[in-house]
Amino acid sequence: MSEHMKANRDLLRQIITIHQESHETYGSPRVWRALKKQGIGCGKNRVARLMREADLQGRVVKVTRRAPGVQRFYERHENLRLGEPVPSGINRQWVGDVTFLREKGRPCFLAAVMDLCSRRILGWSLRRDRTTELTKQALTRALTGRKPNPGCIFHSDRGVEYGGAPYTDDLTRHGFRISMNRSYHSQDNAHMESFFHSMKAEWLRGRSFESIEHLESSIGAYMRFYNCDRLHSGIDYQTPVEYEKKVTS
Repeated sequence: MSEHMKANRDLLRQIITIHQESHETYGSPRVWRALKKQGIGCGKNRVARLMREADLQGRVVKVTRRAPGVQRFYERHENLRLGEPVPSGINRQWVGDVTFLREKGRPCFLAAVMDLCSRRILGWSLRRDRTTELTKQALTRALTGRKPNPGCIFHSDRGVEYGGAPYTDDLTRHGFRISMNRSYHSQDNAHMESFFHSMKAEWLRGRSFESIEHLESSIGAYMRFYNCDRLHSGIDYQTPVEYEKKVTS
């Protein structure tokens, strides 16, 4: 690896740290300012390029940029779950989300799909890049073992990896009704947020991983534990697998 590539890699790590500490609100101008305050000298364009290549964007930038057509495109899907109770049967409401992870200081992203009734994780995918391919792979794995009811709601945030045509076309083809968070309301997808928090607190925090394959193996072990062994207070302290047997019997 050349010295230039190593420098970019180290700078990207610092950019990711600042971006995450801002709760993903900072775009490249603010990230560059934060780097400057820390005494790290680099150009604005370089920061913008590295963030673009890593698919890192500020939430405010994505919402307020002057692109009316794009904004209307992503806002065409309402939150169909708003005010609705958790469903009493499986395959009526699925939820999906993406979270940021690190492997030896390098960024990677985990996408997961959950059945809201049982809290069971139906499919997941881990990749270096946060793209539609990441979320499509998680959905494909979920659909391998499950056939959603016609009109099943699929709820997610408004990220490009969920709002883009390749993903929404897949959802429509499989009979889903598309639902998305309201702008500035991340709590609209609270069950997925809670799952990711539990996984990080119970399984990943304090551990180091030698490779993305090592991290992937550990996540797979947690998914099996979460679905088959972990007791969930929200479903009467049963496991998702046990609860599904109860509601389908």
